[in-house]
Amino acid sequence: MSDPERLTAYDKLAGPAVQAGGGRSLSRGSRVVAHEAGITQRAVLIEFDSFEQAVAAYESEAYQKALVALPDGYERDFRIIEGID
Repeated sequence: MSDPERLTAYDKLAGPAVQAGGGRSLSRGSRVVAHEAGITQRAVLIEFDSFEQAVAAYESEAYQKALVALPDGYERDFRIIEGID
C-alpha cells in the first residue's frame, strides 16, 4: 500500500455511502485464515436486502466519489453476489 492516508479517505466516504444505500457491514477484513488459494488480503463483506439494492449502492454518486479517493494503482477485486434464502 503506497498511500494509507488515501485508503483512510476512501473508508470515510465509502462507509456512509454503503449505509445510505442500505448496506450492513458484516466483516471488514479483521482476522483471516486462508485455505485453498491462500489469499489473506483484506476482505469486506456487506449485506443488502436485494441484489438490485447492492448494484444501486455501488453505482451511487456517493460511492463513486469514494472510489476516486483510492490510491493510484490500488487493485481491488469487487463482486456483487446474489444471495440465497
